[in-house]
Amino acid sequence: MFYGLLDLPWWGYIVSALILTHITIASVTIFLHRHQAHRALDLHPAISHFFRFWLWLTTGMETKAWAAIHRKHHAKCETEDDPHSPQIMGLSTVLKNGAELYRREGKNVETLERYGHGTPNDWLERNIYTPHSAKGLAIALLLDLLLFGVPGLTIWAIQMMWIPFFAAGIINGVGHYFGYRNFECPDAATNIVPWGILIGGEELHNNHHTYPTSAKFSVKWWEFDLGWLYIKTLSAFGLVKVKRTVPRPEIIPGKNQINITDLQAIIHNRIQVMTEYSKGVILPLFKQGKEKNSIERGVWLRIKTALIRENAVIDEVWRRDLEQFLEKNKTLGIVYQFRTQLQSIWDRTTANQKELLEALQEWCRRAEATGIQKLQDFVCYLKGYTIKSLPA
Repeated sequence: MFYGLLDLPWWGYIVSALILTHITIASVTIFLHRHQAHRALDLHPAISHFFRFWLWLTTGMETKAWAAIHRKHHAKCETEDDPHSPQIMGLSTVLKNGAELYRREGKNVETLERYGHGTPNDWLERNIYTPHSAKGLAIALLLDLLLFGVPGLTIWAIQMMWIPFFAAGIINGVGHYFGYRNFECPDAATNIVPWGILIGGEELHNNHHTYPTSAKFSVKWWEFDLGWLYIKTLSAFGLVKVKRTVPRPEIIPGKNQINITDLQAIIHNRIQVMTEYSKGVILPLFKQGKEKNSIERGVWLRIKTALIRENAVIDEVWRRDLEQFLEKNKTLGIVYQFRTQLQSIWDRTTANQKELLEALQEWCRRAEATGIQKLQDFVCYLKGYTIKSLPA
């Protein structure tokens, strides 16, 4: 019985550990994250309960607590109220203590009541999964010992460390600190690759923070979302119904007027629009200014980042470097002011659609009047922007 009922070769235990931890990763990204926290998809009751049961066995995580903490993270991202922001707490703290940060926030009754709505509340949840979360871990340990023998203890330990390290540590830590960004969302979320097999697509964190209700995390042709592959496979068997994905805009050449429907599409995808402004207007002019000025590389990188990032995630040193640079580069200063003014239109939460449309049309008129070609090209892009059907 030293090697358990299965009595596998040495490599069989390694494969078994990888398979078991991978099922847990799939359960987290499909059930907890995309289904429960963001309602991006609907799951068949059978597959939904399998994921819930598996997470009870292998993580001890409570569905309501996990969903509530994650929703709060999105609502309060990179602020003092964010349950696990490395920008606030430091990267080392989140990497080392990510699981503990979850446990601590899970005891916050206000968080559970405000953000935990719509999660399972059936007899099993009330009487077994939530009050006896530790017993699931104990059962998993016994099963691992029975099936794999003494090596099962190591397999169980790996299962216990997998989510705290990769999800609570890597995604919540590194995923808000290092990596590349497809979109300038209002927080520090980044994409980190090539960890798709280990994290199930969760590494595409910047994409997710830009479109949190999308069931698919990849947006570039070369990005690989393994969780999405599983979702499509389950969908083929009628076990999953996808509700939302990243919207794909259509730019209509020659269109010269923005209407209410276009406005809705632009506002809904404002991060995508602002990213296009950065790539098509600001960065080309910044490159021209860079060629005309002699500034050390570190300062250049700070200025470049500050030009396209939200003010909320720029520190004072970066802001001061940016201001000094813009004073010497008048054209870039103008387009940066227009960026700020365009951003302020999205922030007018009390304005009605007619007022927002008038503000956007006026912004376009003033942008065209500057005579700056890159800015005029962006106005053409904005006027031609439309989406045939917005996400539900």
